[in-house]
Amino acid sequence: MKRATLRTRFDDAATVAAALEPDNTPEMRTTVEGDVVETVIERETTGGLRTTVDDYVTNLTVASQLTDTDTNHE
Repeated sequence: MKRATLRTRFDDAATVAAALEPDNTPEMRTTVEGDVVETVIERETTGGLRTTVDDYVTNLTVASQLTDTDTNHE
């Protein structure tokens, strides 16, 4: 089994993690501790792991942008 652990910091980590949840697959576990979102991804093959990590990073980027409350909207 191949494994990747991704840790990212956010002002509102719980909201980002909640935004990611619908797209998580059974091979993924996401937890929140303080301002850190940690996701562990396990796949049988390196190629599968790479693809899932790539998808996750894309989803993480979108979730981060959608939950960014520091943006000044004038």
